[in-house]
Amino acid sequence: MVEDLAVRNMVKNRSLARSISDAGWSELVRQLEYKSDWYGRELIKIDRYFPSSKRCGNCGFVIDKLPLSVREWECPKCSSTHDRDINAANNILAAGLAVSVCGANVRPDRLCSKGQLRNPSPGIDDGGGGQKQKPK
Repeated sequence: MVEDLAVRNMVKNRSLARSISDAGWSELVRQLEYKSDWYGRELIKIDRYFPSSKRCGNCGFVIDKLPLSVREWECPKCSSTHDRDINAANNILAAGLAVSVCGANVRPDRLCSKGQLRNPSPGIDDGGGGQKQKPK
C-alpha cells in the first residue's frame, strides 16, 4: 500500500524540493507496481486526498487543519496523542486493508469529511440500482 502523492506539487516547496526529488518517489512506485505484477500481487494506491495524517487512528475523528510544522497532535474527541507520521502510516494501512478485503473506496466524499471509507457500489446490498465505477 502506498499513498498516491502529488510529487509535482510537492517539488514546488523550495525547502523540500531537493529532498523530494532525490527520493525518486515516482520511480519507487513504478518499481513497486512492476514487482507486484511480476509476483501476482496487488499494489493499492491510497488517494492523495485521503486525510491520513489528519484522521485519528483511534476514533476516526478528522481535524480541520494540520500544518506540516505540527509533528504531534492530540485528538479533541478521544484525547489520544498521535505522532503525525506513525498515525498516517497506520491509517494508510487500515485504508489499504479495507480496499483489499471489503472493496471500499478511499476517495474523499465531497459532501462529508467523515465518509472517506465507503462502499463504491451503493445499492448492491439493498437491491437498489447503484452504478459501478469503471475500472481504470
